[in-house]
Amino acid sequence: MILTILMAANWFVCATWNHFWKGPGTSVWEFVLPVLTITFIASMFLGWRYSGLWLRLMYRISATGLGVLHFAFFAAGAAWIVSWAGALLSLHIEPKLIAAVFARAAVLAGLYGLVNGSWLRVTRVTVKLPDLPASWDGRSVALVTDMHLGNVRGAGFTRRVVARLRELKPDAVFISGDMFDGVKADFGALVQPWRGLSTPAGIYFICGNHEEFDDRTKFIDAVAGAGIRVLNNEKVEVNGLQIVGIHDGETDDPHLFKALLQRANLERRRASILLAHRPANLAIPAGEGISLQLSGHTHGGQIWPWHWLAARVHGRFVHGLNQFDRMQVLTSYGAGTWGVPMRVCTKSEIVLIRFETA
Repeated sequence: MILTILMAANWFVCATWNHFWKGPGTSVWEFVLPVLTITFIASMFLGWRYSGLWLRLMYRISATGLGVLHFAFFAAGAAWIVSWAGALLSLHIEPKLIAAVFARAAVLAGLYGLVNGSWLRVTRVTVKLPDLPASWDGRSVALVTDMHLGNVRGAGFTRRVVARLRELKPDAVFISGDMFDGVKADFGALVQPWRGLSTPAGIYFICGNHEEFDDRTKFIDAVAGAGIRVLNNEKVEVNGLQIVGIHDGETDDPHLFKALLQRANLERRRASILLAHRPANLAIPAGEGISLQLSGHTHGGQIWPWHWLAARVHGRFVHGLNQFDRMQVLTSYGAGTWGVPMRVCTKSEIVLIRFETA
């Protein structure tokens, strides 16, 4: 079904180009774009069973081509709209000019998306929590989500993230899922750079939906092997601050989600932080007295125009710090990308959170 949709998009782009450009013979793009699309689908499925340099190279090239196709599809639609509008207004606009402008705009959008998606930035947020232990007042923690290590981003990207965290010197690091993309890989090697990071209050991880594509044990073992504390649906206390981690698979079941939070025996008179991959089922942690939920997953829609759809699905919790009842929810765009390695209208980020007493 995905292949059918993508091939239809390819046909629309190539047919539009040929109509407006009116070039002789068959355009090379009529072969290149479909080949890249088929290669992307093939490498995506092969990536669940195999790994290797050639497969990663195939995936990266074809995923980039898919991103260009995405913008070319909307550019083709815009070209038809301009052409029809010109005809209605009796304006003669050279078809080749329309094609050239929108085709170049699609390529430029893709190039911008590649650069923007690879540019890791730091977003600084101050969170005021009621009943915050005095020992945490004025201290900072880092939220890292959605690295999606696999065929596009590897151990080199992990080293970049760890190097940035060393510069920021947070007291703790919270990883709210999707450390991995879910494809077959040497998971231990991908997270090995985390061993070079030490924080006073620890580094904590919970699984996201991409760690649930298969048996999550192999992902958890790799993360634990890198010296990161995996919160297996449990609570830990660090200098009086309650930190709870619930894996994504469990948060999807409201009854199980509530039962696990109740089992954590939270003290409502003290501040608490919940690591949950998705900003969903928020009434449950709010009802159990959680002070702050840290999430990712949404990517903010990652690229235009899907950031609008993501905002419709997740509402104001699609990104940033927001209030749900008495609980605050902080959602990150994420550090990495999924699918196409591009970002337009969003950014790749690490969130540095400074705690203050409310």
